[in-house]
Amino acid sequence: MTGKNYLLALDQGTSSSRSIVFDRQGRIVAMAQREFRQIYPQPGWVEHDPKEIWDSQLATAKEALAKAGIGASEVASIGITNQRETTVVWNRKTGEPIHNAIVWQDRRAEPACAALRERGLEGLFREKTGLIIDAYFSGTKLKWIFDNVRGVRDAAMRGELAFGTIDSWLVWHLTGGEVHATDVSNASRTLLLNVRDNGWDEELLKVLDIPREVLPAVHPSSHVYGNTRADLLGASIPIGGVAGDQQSALFGQACFQAGLAKNTYGTGCFMLMHTGSRFQTSTNGLITTSAAQPTTTPEFALEGSVFIAGAVVQWLRDGLHAIKGSGEVQNLAETVPDSGGVMFVPAFTGLGAPYWNADARGAIVGLTRGSTVAHIARAALESIAFQSAALLTAMSRDAVAAGGSPVSELRVDGGACVNNLLMQFQADLLGIPVVRPQVIETTALGAAYLAGLSCGMYPNLDELTAQWKVERRFHPTMPRDRAQELMHRWERAVRQTVAI
Repeated sequence: MTGKNYLLALDQGTSSSRSIVFDRQGRIVAMAQREFRQIYPQPGWVEHDPKEIWDSQLATAKEALAKAGIGASEVASIGITNQRETTVVWNRKTGEPIHNAIVWQDRRAEPACAALRERGLEGLFREKTGLIIDAYFSGTKLKWIFDNVRGVRDAAMRGELAFGTIDSWLVWHLTGGEVHATDVSNASRTLLLNVRDNGWDEELLKVLDIPREVLPAVHPSSHVYGNTRADLLGASIPIGGVAGDQQSALFGQACFQAGLAKNTYGTGCFMLMHTGSRFQTSTNGLITTSAAQPTTTPEFALEGSVFIAGAVVQWLRDGLHAIKGSGEVQNLAETVPDSGGVMFVPAFTGLGAPYWNADARGAIVGLTRGSTVAHIARAALESIAFQSAALLTAMSRDAVAAGGSPVSELRVDGGACVNNLLMQFQADLLGIPVVRPQVIETTALGAAYLAGLSCGMYPNLDELTAQWKVERRFHPTMPRDRAQELMHRWERAVRQTVAI
């Protein structure tokens, strides 16, 4: 096959870098993955070596192209999707980082956040960014670097340093230092961007004491950012799409219109609902974020995060030694007809949306002499669905309050969505269909689609909507009164957890 018939997606995650080659129909041609180190300097701190991230990402790109049996000259465009909020500062001349990347999970900026909250600034940030003041977001991590790394502020004021999230770090190196840029979806996670006009906000920069000189240019998610150095992959390739991982997954699920929602089942769960061009502040514990944007017109989504989802299965394996491999959990859970009244709230690191309780701790309640490890395994799986159901309920309430309709179906992706027992229970709790697409690598697919739009491979969003295909649709079978009873029991279990 000749011509530029392929798209290359660079999927830079928290624990590994992956590259996937897609054909123009959105089918996976080849994939490569490489893990890198997790660095824990002290409790609550998480870092990555930015150079390891770059090396691993470049290596997987080369490997994926080799596996696909194609050359770089056959790739129409590159799309990048990345772990969001992770923060890097580097020297513009040398490309060397001045500090390890501070990962999104890192909590070192919490004292600075507490000080901002005490100053009564929560409303200001919420109104302009859609976010809450939290150490999760990039701006407070960047502030920590400026306040704690010697000489950084002076060097930044002289224009010698560049800040970016991981997408900017990769774009910089792919273009040989020619391009310092980010997209709106990543920029919206910094606490520095006014998402209503997609511009860096002078008032917020002043509050966080961040010099404007370090910031990247902000572009739509589908945009030609620049071209890769020809010597990296064998030919120069346009970089045509960039989006943070969860917004990229929303795009890959063809959720382009208000009211469409997706849930990614990974280590945690991330649920996003597109709200169109309407900036909507949640009254139910969610945050507002910029969606991946194919044009300069701002588009938004409501987002909720479950901190522990698939990680509860890892705990069953590594902590409880109930299973030897994660793939065994469904078989074990299916040896019992239900959880036998056991409720498992996996608040190992507190509770995320819609509860937002950092002090909650994990608990298993409802145990009797008849409880077995199979009941606990089933309760662990069901906890993923319960937490996601609480998120969707909050989203539907926000949608109705804004004059819209409740979410009518949930599109799912991520590793745990292959678990049929979990997906059926999810549909039963929600009372709406749960829809699993043929391609569940939707994070990478979204980045590829954004790149395909910018290079003209796809003329419009209608073609991408047509390419989205259902693999299986899970319809609710449980009576609604039974589902509501289970959700009430879940909420009681959560209250007990919070009280611990």
